[in-house]
Amino acid sequence: MKTAIVTDSTAYIPKELREHRNIHTIPLNVIFGNEVYQEESDITWSQFYEEVRTKELPTTSQPPIGQFVELFEWLSKEYDAVISIHLSSGISGTYQGAVTSSTMVEGIKVYPFDSEISCMVQGFYALEAAKWASKGVDVEVIMARLEELKKTARAYFMVDDLSHLQRGGRLSSAQAFIGSLLQVKPLLHFENKVIVPFEKIRTRKKAMKRIMDLFGEDVANGSAYQAVIIHANREEEAEEWRNELAAMYPNVEFSIGYFGAVIGTHLGEGSMGMGWMKKLDVI
Repeated sequence: MKTAIVTDSTAYIPKELREHRNIHTIPLNVIFGNEVYQEESDITWSQFYEEVRTKELPTTSQPPIGQFVELFEWLSKEYDAVISIHLSSGISGTYQGAVTSSTMVEGIKVYPFDSEISCMVQGFYALEAAKWASKGVDVEVIMARLEELKKTARAYFMVDDLSHLQRGGRLSSAQAFIGSLLQVKPLLHFENKVIVPFEKIRTRKKAMKRIMDLFGEDVANGSAYQAVIIHANREEEAEEWRNELAAMYPNVEFSIGYFGAVIGTHLGEGSMGMGWMKKLDVI
């Protein structure tokens, strides 16, 4: 069986890596007034942060069902199955779009996968799946391995301005008001597929230190891990953080990712995060 791997643009996998691993991407949209941009193709993360400085905060939307159907039908010409990996169903209808679309195509079996997370940690799932698919591993085995990885996946992030999350409906007005009033830099994470506060911390420096401590607790056993530093237009800060962590944890493979246009709309510039999961043995 020949298996294709699909993810959506919020995985923020670098283009060269997507092409190398033969990963197909379906874009989410960011909307400035009447202008609709497909993220990662029409607008890059750096362009997005430039745009939001001079325009009103945009809105976002999931891919239309027809776009999924078109992609799956095109893949059916060459593949027997497709694993479609998407951002958490608790913050977007994209995963459900893949589920619905899977019933509308013939000639290919679609296996939707809810990453229950987003950004490059979501990308890790797609990259691992693509690696196994290229080796001809059975699709059911790959799906089981993805579920195994999910048990080890973690991500924590902090935002500079809670109003973005509040306006996007990802955080209540009361939480945003209290957080802003107290100058809190809350640590957030995914729980039961939605973004919720993990801890309230008063300063940016302390928040990042807390993320490092949580990470250190997970990787202290010496197992092989992959981790990503995720930034919202703070590339230099992300580089410094990665260099510091890489010197401390030689058992971890580090990379740098970013909060692109869609996720950046809800978190705002200056946000920082970190995600990680175990590396499974090669099949």
